[in-house]
Amino acid sequence: MIKLFPTAEDFPKFKESWKKDLVAGVTVGIVALPLALAFGITTGTGAASGLITAVIAGFLAAFFGGSNFQVSGPTGAMTVVLVPIVSKYGITVLPLIGLFAGIIVLIAGILQLGAIIKRVPWSVMEGFTLGIALVIALQQLPGALAVKSVSGHGTVGTAINTFRHALSIGLNWQALLVVAITLTIKFGYPKLAEYWNFRIHVPASFVAIVIANLLLQLTNFTLPTVGDLPKNLFKWANLDNNIAISNLVIPILEIALLAAIESLLSARVADGMVQHQDFFHPYNPNRELFGQGLASIFSSVFGGLPATGAIARTGVNVRSGARTRAAATIHALFLLVAVFILNPIISQISTASLAAILIGTSYRIARPSAIKEALATTKLDASILLITALIVLTIDLIWGILIGTVLYFILNKLIMRAKSKSNQ
Repeated sequence: MIKLFPTAEDFPKFKESWKKDLVAGVTVGIVALPLALAFGITTGTGAASGLITAVIAGFLAAFFGGSNFQVSGPTGAMTVVLVPIVSKYGITVLPLIGLFAGIIVLIAGILQLGAIIKRVPWSVMEGFTLGIALVIALQQLPGALAVKSVSGHGTVGTAINTFRHALSIGLNWQALLVVAITLTIKFGYPKLAEYWNFRIHVPASFVAIVIANLLLQLTNFTLPTVGDLPKNLFKWANLDNNIAISNLVIPILEIALLAAIESLLSARVADGMVQHQDFFHPYNPNRELFGQGLASIFSSVFGGLPATGAIARTGVNVRSGARTRAAATIHALFLLVAVFILNPIISQISTASLAAILIGTSYRIARPSAIKEALATTKLDASILLITALIVLTIDLIWGILIGTVLYFILNKLIMRAKSKSNQ
């Protein structure tokens, strides 16, 4: 148990690296702000829940987790799981589900189960990531079209029904224009910044949100906005509900598994980005589970959502020069300050521009170049990648990982036997 708690060694040479950690933390905070708002809205719990998750889970996972570079908070993968749960049971069950899921993840860390993630084949993880990206993009249709979501069979069915509904009442060209402007800036700004050699790095998502909503203020567009955040942002959630806990076992297990898998995957990716640097310190998978469990527990009981490590934000943290876990804690503190200072501005952000940010983020998550490279490897890996992505898109995230992993080992064993016989 003692090994699961933070020590002074978790902040090596902080006196020398605090400036770089400060810059990285603020940069990630700027990136995380619109994403936290968007994921909260997409889940159906509201923008405030996304911010609460980013602040509480972001701080606790950074301080108690096993990675020096991991950034945690609300993520697209968790949103994918939470949307159908909210649709079926309502938002009142989330605090209880998040509490129990967090406890399971925390216990997994205590029981030293963190190394299991290393057994998941990379082709399954690539397919898992691609499937998540597709689901996130489809979930943004209501926001991008400024209409209510129309339930259907799974994510694909809901997206189709929502689009048909939008067509039947007439497409909202104002919302589509805001989406187009936001995406154009998000993907165009980095090239412009590189061409003009901007010295100060400002995240493209932040620039896109600011410009799109400034244009919105200068026009007569009438689009849904985030709205005022509650003055008492952090409050104890009501854990009482009319649904028996036995009916929530499957959702709890799904959230716990996802929180563990995505967090360990993200920490592993972060290590891969810095493993050749002199400040590299490998992550501790069991401590990471312990920290993520605490993060989900406290985030859920104070009005937030279950959290996981965020691969995209972790990548931003590393690329921005983070040296210690102080950068991730600074990101959470920056968000806390921003919420209280920028509340009047945040309330005026259009949900269409936030939907566009998540569509752009899903493209980044999918990484088309990496998928193209993966599909050019062995037929086994390419097949498993596509099968896993398809199952994630049409059935479920957890089933995608389980079926993809089992299928990989079965097919790999059959291929090895066939090669062995042919050599004989």
